[in-house]
Amino acid sequence: MQRVPAGLAPPRTSPSGRLPFALHTSILIALLAASSAPTPLYPHYQAQWQLSALDITVVFSAYALALLIALLTTGTLSDHVGRRPVLLGALAVQVASMALFATAHGLTTLIGARALQGIATGAATSAAGAALLDLEEPARPGRPALANSIAPVTGMAAGVLAATLMVRFAPAPAITVYAALIGVFAAQAIALVATSETVRRRPGALRSTRPHPVLPSAAAHALLLNGAGVIAVWALGGFYSSLGPGFTRLIFPDGPEYAGGLVFFTLTAVAAPTVYFTRRMRADASALLGSCAVIPAAVSTLGALYLAEPVLVFTGAALAGFGFGAVSQGALRAVVDSVPAREKGGTLASYYLLSYLAMSLPAIGAGALTAGFGLRAAALAHAGCVAVLATVAVATLTAPLRPSAPDTVPGRPLPPGNEQLHIRLTRPIRSRHLRPRDP
Repeated sequence: MQRVPAGLAPPRTSPSGRLPFALHTSILIALLAASSAPTPLYPHYQAQWQLSALDITVVFSAYALALLIALLTTGTLSDHVGRRPVLLGALAVQVASMALFATAHGLTTLIGARALQGIATGAATSAAGAALLDLEEPARPGRPALANSIAPVTGMAAGVLAATLMVRFAPAPAITVYAALIGVFAAQAIALVATSETVRRRPGALRSTRPHPVLPSAAAHALLLNGAGVIAVWALGGFYSSLGPGFTRLIFPDGPEYAGGLVFFTLTAVAAPTVYFTRRMRADASALLGSCAVIPAAVSTLGALYLAEPVLVFTGAALAGFGFGAVSQGALRAVVDSVPAREKGGTLASYYLLSYLAMSLPAIGAGALTAGFGLRAAALAHAGCVAVLATVAVATLTAPLRPSAPDTVPGRPLPPGNEQLHIRLTRPIRSRHLRPRDP
């Protein structure tokens, strides 16, 4: 008889048991697609309601801050009440936010819609991600961590591309985009009802909603080691997601309205395959490689500012996407791999808490700088700070990879090929079969 780990519901053995993994992955993709869908529409909102760059960053930050609050309060809730109830509630709130977007008539409505969306995404992200970890199969190890890494960037790429195409070709794109997403979320909720729960209920649900990050010591060490790189790549993502369209218009003002959406799509479209192709690398090596790519990404952004060259904008976005994919994939694996099953939901919430803080706070700062000094100065300061963070990340991640000097017996060289052998002789070897020679 198959043994079931403590805290997990028995796996389904029917053919429909293959559905949950694909369903929870699709929920993550759809959530992040909805999060990036407004990006190509920001120029439309700015023109229709005379919004400033600071207004746009306030709209963006409303989403990020609401998401952070949801992560702090509901990040571990699914560990107690189950994944499915949390996801069903989050999908209902997400549908309400899409409806509010579709009927928006000004800045206040946009902020309210974004805040609702942040609550739904924060509650559902850790629950869906933890459900994927619950569904790991011994025959396919690492697949849930890969899905948790690749689904968000795939979703952001799909959302910004679909919204960009609708801005270009669909009638009333500010309504069409959100109507399509309402249909997707409604279908996922119906499918979710038909799936089985992956964890057993346990007490402490109300206590778990008190704001408190949950991070076991091993995961905390991994997150500390990868923290600078995580902050750098998510800060770049926040900049391109909120101020990307305005930055693109600054570089080539005569470009099409949807060009800003294409720049952010470039970042996410490169990030998704990067996650896949670096999945077999060591987690620290993947994060190091991605951090190295962030530095030329920032340099390319600065070059675009001074040379007014669109190619440099897309080059910087592509390099940023590579860095985002490699760092987020490596860091997430390093953090989650050492965590027991019952703490995965809270650990994922803590990881996303840092990620979205890094995504929102620099974007808000860039918006404030834009209001006071202009978008050019804000982009310059943002790119410089990201480059410094990436340099710190490279130094931090390189240090553990340096081989330490081996301990050797004085006067006896270490044999070739055994440079990594660390042997310390604490006392001489004695044998009763050997006697000291007579002088």
